[in-house]
Amino acid sequence: MTVPPPGDPDRMRRPSSAWPDGATPSSGSVPVLSRVAHDRAHLARALPDPTGGRPVLVLTVDIQRTVPVREASDGPQLVWDEQPALPLGAVFLGEADGVPYAAVRGERSLTVNGQPVDSWAHLRDLGTVLGDLDAGLLVQAIGILEWHERNRFSPLTGAPTTIERAGWVQRDPTTGTDIFPRTDPAVIMLVHDGAGNVVLGRQAIWPPGRYSVLAGFVEPGESLEAAVAREVAEEVGLEVTDVRYVGSQPWPFPQSLMLGFVARAEQGGELVLDPTEIEEAHWFSRDQLLAGDGLSALPPAVSIARNIIDRWLAGEFDD
Repeated sequence: MTVPPPGDPDRMRRPSSAWPDGATPSSGSVPVLSRVAHDRAHLARALPDPTGGRPVLVLTVDIQRTVPVREASDGPQLVWDEQPALPLGAVFLGEADGVPYAAVRGERSLTVNGQPVDSWAHLRDLGTVLGDLDAGLLVQAIGILEWHERNRFSPLTGAPTTIERAGWVQRDPTTGTDIFPRTDPAVIMLVHDGAGNVVLGRQAIWPPGRYSVLAGFVEPGESLEAAVAREVAEEVGLEVTDVRYVGSQPWPFPQSLMLGFVARAEQGGELVLDPTEIEEAHWFSRDQLLAGDGLSALPPAVSIARNIIDRWLAGEFDD
């Protein structure tokens, strides 16, 4: 799945001074970290050698979640280490065009198997500039390695786990229980009034002037729609209706899946903030956002929050 081309460029045009921080808009209905161009080859994970005896390209991810990058003529590219077989401790990621891929936790270096490394960069910096294949593999690599880093012991007995199925299962050696990678669902929602106005808020830890849509984690025994309504009520004191799903994006920091929604609130509804969650929140008009009036930054294009905002600015959710 790739990102479709953007819509009418005139609809998204804004002054160059607007949103000086993170100003690049997203494009299309697919968030940039949701792209995928490889086969995860889940059946191969159960084989003794999921690579089928082929050389494998291995990506090193350091403890700060950065990866080796080289600057090519068409933009940044990941530096892959070709190995004759799946290295010990590596996680099999799948394959594309007959080439197996894997990831392993490691240390930074100036070269990778003789290849020069121009820099070590983070997914937050690379997500919008990598091609579909590298972007999809990088999100997967960081997510699965973070799971291994944080789950070295069985939650049932505390015993050190053994790794199986090419890195996709941890087994409790005392009970034989299989432990699979986990993903924490979080809802992220754009609250609008159906009349060209939207609620944006900010947390105290953000740079001054940066605003975004509301978000929160789904609680046990709760539907996604109920989580949207609860989080909006808790954070800004609004009741919402017409809750609609609009897309999702993995967010492996460390193990979230962002589920995007839009929801409608009463026009001009009074905002009552939860001071432990939101430092500031306001209603903004579409014209204000397009002009960069009243804020200095929106979320960067790597986030689904920015994707949803840009789609709303283009009029996608007005009906």
